[in-house]
Amino acid sequence: MPNEIERRLAELGLTLPDAPAPAANYVPFVQSGSLVFISGQISAGPDGLICGKLGADLGIEDGVNAARACALALISQLRAACAGDLSRVQRVVKLTGFVNSTPDFTDQPKVVNGCSDLMVAVFGEAGRHARAAVGAPSLPLGVAVEIEGVFEIG
Repeated sequence: MPNEIERRLAELGLTLPDAPAPAANYVPFVQSGSLVFISGQISAGPDGLICGKLGADLGIEDGVNAARACALALISQLRAACAGDLSRVQRVVKLTGFVNSTPDFTDQPKVVNGCSDLMVAVFGEAGRHARAAVGAPSLPLGVAVEIEGVFEIG
């Protein structure tokens, strides 16, 4: 029987990808007490990496979609941290988003809203969180967005 979070994902027409493996010498998440710290998840979809620079070759909507892809990867890592039981999630505590952007691009918050809005859609009030949205001159592998998160679980 699916839990409430799985039902919300299904209602939104979303399928979680497998939790991505780390690309270097780090772990995908660390649990300390009731907090789970999830390493930065880069923008990738079913067709591969979502690359580009906001303000140059990507528009805001492209960035929002890249941030949504990061959100799905974060939730996948969270599911792994919860041994498959997303009903254990108590709160999305903090997200930090990095947007690959030109020096004159100033809409990083609009881009990272792609992740924030999805967290609220999936987790309801528990999805409301503290946040930072930062511009970066480049990101690993040329991806458009990278987002890390802190979550509280029970």
